[in-house]
Amino acid sequence: MMPRSVLSRFRRRILIWSLLALSACAGYGGSDLRPGESALADVIASMGTPAMRWKDADGREQLAYPRGPAGTQTFMVFMAPNGRLERIEKVLDAAHFGLIQSDRSDMASVLRLLGPVTPRNDVYFEARDERVWSWLFCDSWNQEAYFDVLFDGTTGIVRTTQQRQNLSGWDGVAPGCGH
Repeated sequence: MMPRSVLSRFRRRILIWSLLALSACAGYGGSDLRPGESALADVIASMGTPAMRWKDADGREQLAYPRGPAGTQTFMVFMAPNGRLERIEKVLDAAHFGLIQSDRSDMASVLRLLGPVTPRNDVYFEARDERVWSWLFCDSWNQEAYFDVLFDGTTGIVRTTQQRQNLSGWDGVAPGCGH
């Protein structure tokens, strides 16, 4: 049995870490932002500096907020031409993955759809002349998985996509996503 003081310190540490984790998630996906009301400055104040930005000819803007490498979500923020928030989408899901088409989608369109990958999830295979981008996400069973997009190394066109479990759990089983 643990001494009372050790147990008390342990509980305090768990409580502190839990509170820090919860506070770090506040506004993580822009939950404090309001479509039609929030301006670009509000988005940046809430979510931070985007990893990537795209500006369309009509004045619309798209901002990418990947929450990796350990995070399982990327948020895309869409700003209207008037500078107000249109919507925020979570993009690492089956619906968005289904928009990628073999032999038609290219690196630029996949990047704009799913956001950037971390450097460790961008691998080039010289023997196959193939680049593979991988995104960690929560699958429909609430377990961590990777979504891979394989590109022709010469053209940058999608060869294929695949989904695979993240088997990095202590027992070789995919870790749960915790929600």
